Amino acid sequence: MGYIMELRKLVGSRPLIMAGASVILIDKSDRILLQLRKDNNCWGLAGGSLEMGETLEEVAKRELQEETGLIANNLKLFNIFSGKEFYYKYPHGDEVYNVITTYICTDYLGELKIDNNEVKDLRFFSVDEIPTNISPPDLPIIKEFLRLSKII
Repeated sequence: MGYIMELRKLVGSRPLIMAGASVILIDKSDRILLQLRKDNNCWGLAGGSLEMGETLEEVAKRELQEETGLIANNLKLFNIFSGKEFYYKYPHGDEVYNVITTYICTDYLGELKIDNNEVKDLRFFSVDEIPTNISPPDLPIIKEFLRLSKII
């Protein structure tokens, strides 16, 4: 989060519009990969904020690899999320209004490897076993994915 951290030096904790990407990674058993975040002790998707010059797809791939050790071969655009329900106040006080581009990934390589800086645990969950303590910015995304996956 180099760009956002640089902005924070100038504006402190006041709300920022933060563009980023997340990945709904699905294994061959149709389970969703979630990470237990260190900052809020909630489960969420791999993802993070856009750095200068990056594309949103590059963000998604970079964050997936950094946080899980997995390399996305192919990403499919799921949706772009924004609005009041994507406001989030981090436990340390920084405030953001997220604009999140979410991708679906079913084609990936590698072995799960936890990023000890940000992640406590990584697990695949079936759609009927999704934990209740989902990170607030990821909750509407996961709900929308589950709603649509029942239709598909």
